[in-house]
Amino acid sequence: MRIAQATHIGAWLLIWLNVLMALGSIWIFTRMSPAIKEIIEQNEHSLEACEKMLASLAMLNSSGGLKEEREAENKALYAKFIDALNRAKNNITEKEESGAIKMVDDHFKSAFGGDYTAKAKTVEAIILLGKINREAMIKADLRARQFGQAGAWGVVFMGTTIFFLGMLFKRNLNQNIVRPIEEIDSVISAYRNGDIMRRCSGADLPSDFRSVFHGINEILDQSQLMYKS
Repeated sequence: MRIAQATHIGAWLLIWLNVLMALGSIWIFTRMSPAIKEIIEQNEHSLEACEKMLASLAMLNSSGGLKEEREAENKALYAKFIDALNRAKNNITEKEESGAIKMVDDHFKSAFGGDYTAKAKTVEAIILLGKINREAMIKADLRARQFGQAGAWGVVFMGTTIFFLGMLFKRNLNQNIVRPIEEIDSVISAYRNGDIMRRCSGADLPSDFRSVFHGINEILDQSQLMYKS
């Protein structure tokens, strides 16, 4: 029967739409977490490098103690600064970082040599580098939230679509299957109760049920003729 095939297809369509909505929801939220984590980790490395470079500059020993001790201490701080700077160079994630790192590269040697102006410019460049990475983290968080909101509204749209399709499916099911079956049931019940004149009837019936109604009515007509004879 064509109506059985249509009902079968409609039911499977609703099932698959629900499955797709569930998979889409899972994809959205699993996609967000790794992206946010990667961005935070990348920028966190650069921020840590900035902190170490600033700490090295702050701890420069220009007075007090023996000259040999100051030189050894400053040499160790210089090595830590170079290590942190290299980490920042190897972790460039934003295009603006290159300019800030170049500024640090241009002035840090003079800063360690005791040039106050060079030290101030180095500190300024490091602060700028940190600011760039913090702003990148804020932008990443904003993009993630926008992506999450878009995903949530997408799920709402899919859910609403499935709801209306379900209502349409229910309406068609009621009109094309439930009511005709109820009509058949009422005719059979009437016949059992002695009402041999009752027949199946209905408007806008599917062709399958028109055929069934016609067959039932023929059987009842033949039964009535046999009863009269």
